[in-house]
Parts: sequence; structure tokens; C-alpha cells
Amino acid sequence: MSAKLTTTQKVTFLPDINKPGQEQTSPWSRMQKKGKETETAQPAKSQTPTVSKDEIALFRNSVRQNACVEMLRGGFHRSFSELFSLLQRWKEIRLAAGPGSAIWQHKSLEEQPAKLHTLRHYLTKAETALRAGAWSAVYDQQVFLAQYFREPEDRWLSCHFYQTSLNSARRVKIDGGRKEAEALANMGQVYMEQGQLDSAREQYECFYQLTAGRAWRSEGGRSLHCQACEGLWRVYTQLAERPLQANDYRAAIDTLSKAFQMAKEGEGDQCVALQIKLTKCSHSINTCLSVCLSSLAGDHRIEGEAAYRVGLAYQCVGDQVTAKRFLNMYMEMSTALGDAGGLGKAYKAIAKSLESEGKLSETVQYLEKFAEVSQGNNQYHNLEEACMCLGVIFNSRGQYERGCTYFERGYEIARDLEEVPLLQRAQVFVGSARAYSMIRKYSRSVETASHSDLLLLTAWKESRQNVFTDTTGSAEGKI
Repeated sequence: MSAKLTTTQKVTFLPDINKPGQEQTSPWSRMQKKGKETETAQPAKSQTPTVSKDEIALFRNSVRQNACVEMLRGGFHRSFSELFSLLQRWKEIRLAAGPGSAIWQHKSLEEQPAKLHTLRHYLTKAETALRAGAWSAVYDQQVFLAQYFREPEDRWLSCHFYQTSLNSARRVKIDGGRKEAEALANMGQVYMEQGQLDSAREQYECFYQLTAGRAWRSEGGRSLHCQACEGLWRVYTQLAERPLQANDYRAAIDTLSKAFQMAKEGEGDQCVALQIKLTKCSHSINTCLSVCLSSLAGDHRIEGEAAYRVGLAYQCVGDQVTAKRFLNMYMEMSTALGDAGGLGKAYKAIAKSLESEGKLSETVQYLEKFAEVSQGNNQYHNLEEACMCLGVIFNSRGQYERGCTYFERGYEIARDLEEVPLLQRAQVFVGSARAYSMIRKYSRSVETASHSDLLLLTAWKESRQNVFTDTTGSAEGKI
């Protein structure tokens, strides 16, 4: 055979284990090697971060526990003690109220993380300022917390921080007592809301004494002394309700007179402040005047209300002359302010004083003014009352036709108002006035018993229509 045979070569599928100097490799080792090469070629991946015990505690522990731990670690032991006592106090208040009460249905502070964090943050800020002796900063943090907790279920917290802010304000010595005055005003308002009028009076009287002769102004530009006068006016006005309910009118007059003096003093102080404001105003004169007039309107309204209450108190003791003096003050102020409701009240009260003095002509004039003002301002309850009062006066003086006219008008208004008690009252008065208006003519017809009178009586019994209009009643008993 001439063809050259090729030598078959031996092919090995596995590496020679006996060959020296050759590294033993396997598919797994090659894969590992390839993986290491890939890792060196690519950037290293980030490892799973480790979680500290403190971070785990944030999830495992309650918000209350975390807040307390954070304060203690920061060395705020005073803040921790105050927060802990507040939480305990809430539990005591809730238990005292018992199941079914309003507070029992509300969430506790421990279930409201935002409020807890706010308490922790500002309590620690206040303690930091306290360590530095900055009582003014302590006061500011406490007032912020008092204003933050204004929800009805948190009013006890607001009261607590207003009280602590008063204690801090008394330690401030560099402002002449202004912060103490502001804190007293806040506490006076708190006691007013709680109905503790005697305590509110004490706070406002101290506020009044601190602001007397001072030029302190609020952020809105209002005099703090004017605010003190207004606060005392409100307190004295409410304190006067006790003797009024006990029919001790002299004591009520004394208290209401104090309220009137406070309202008058507050108005005077505001007038001085507005004069200063006008001289320093950089805006147009119309802008300044509009601001000043709006401020004066509020003070005039307070003084007018005080004068009105004093006038009513003097009415109760029968001093109609003094009562009319105060009521005329109120009428003039209401006219200047364009207060239709106040003007109607003044007309009604003056008419009552005039009626007590027997001056019925003037009484009718003021009641007619009362009706006119009420109708012009769509005050239908007042209009109904004015019509009924006029009807009673005319009816009592024997002018039954005029009285019936006013009673019918009052009946129509009560019907439109759809108020059953007013409607029933008006029906009684209308029926009574109509009966009185026909009784004289009916009696004369029965007494004379003429043919025409008998026919008239018979026709009336059949139709029951008012055919006995009294033409002589208007001449009798003229006012």
C-alpha cells in the first residue's frame, strides 16, 4: 500500500495526574477562579449594613419609652420628670372621669407620637435655656407649648404650661415685668374659660396694675393696658350675674359700674394710642384712619354694652332717670357705630323706663322706632316683640282697634317664623283684642233691642263676622 498511514494521536479527556509542575484543575476550581477574576474586574458590592441595638429599640420599644430614654441619655432629667408626671396626670384625670366620659374616648399622649415628640423637643429646649439662666427663652418655650395644645382634650396641658410660664416670667428681670403681664393675661383667659371668675379677676387686676402707665403694645399694635381693661370689663360683667340672679341689684350695680369704668378707661387709652399711631403712620391718611376707626369701633361697642347693662340694673331698682342716662349713652354709641341691633335694644329699654314713669306717648314713639329699625334690618323676632308691646299698650288704654292691628301684625310675623309658642301667644292676644273691640257695640245693641239692632245681632250669630266695629273706642282712653 503506497498511501502513507497517519499516526493516530492519543487524546486525553482528563488531566494527567502524574505530570509534574502542572496545576491540578477541575471544573469547580475553574468556576471559582473565573468568579474571582470577575469580582476583580467589577466594583465590589456593598455589604448588608449592621443594625445597632439602639436602632432596633426604636422599633421594639414604645414611643414613650424611646422619648424618655433619649431625654435621660441627654442628661435632661428635669424634662424627663415633667413629661413622666404629665403622662401620669392624664391617666389620673381619665380614671377620675370614668368610662363613658369624653376624655375616656380620646387617645392618650402615648398614642400620639407627634405630640410626644413636640413635648420632648420643647421641654429639653426649655431645660437647656434654664441651665444657661435665660428665663426669657424658658418662658417662650412654655408659651409655645401652651398655645400648641389648644384642642379641647388638651386644655389641661395648655393650662399647665401657662401656669409654668407665669412662674418663669416672674424670674425675668430685664423687661420691667412685661412678660409677667402677658403671662397674667394668659392665666386670666384660662380661668375665664374654666368659669373660675374670682381667680380670673385676681389675674386681670394684677395685669391691670402692671400695665398702668406703660406703653407696651401687642404684636398687633394694641395697648396691653387696653387689653387689661377689656379683660376686667368681661370679668366684672360676668360677676354681676350672681347678684342679679339673687335679686341683689345694688351689688350688681356696683359691679357693673366697675365694668363700665374699665370699658371707658380702655377706650380712652386706645384713643391716645391711635393719636400716636396717626402721627407715625407712613401710609396714606385714609388707610390710617380706616384702621383707627375700626379699632375705636370695637372699644365704643364695649363701652356701649357696659352702659346698657348698668341702665338695665338701675331699671330693676326703679331709678328710671339714671337708667335712661345710661341707656341714652348706649343709644348714641349704637347710632354712631351703625349698630341696628344695639339701637333696637336701646329703644326697647328706654320705652320700658318711660312706661314705668307713665309717659305713654313717648313710650309709643320709642316702640315705633324699635319696630321701624327691626323691620329695616330684617330682625323679625324684634319686630314681632315690638308689635306685641304696642298692641298691649293700645289695648290697655281702650284703643282696641289699633291694638288689634298691631296684634294681627305680630300674628303674621309669628306665622312666618313658624314658631309655635309665639304663634299661640299672638292668637290669644288677637282674639282678646277683637272681643274687646266689639263688646261695647254688642252691649249697646242688646240694651236698646231695636229692630235694626236685633237684625244685626241675628246676622252676627249666623255669620260670626265682626259687624260690631267700635267707633267710639278710639276716642276713649286716648294716650
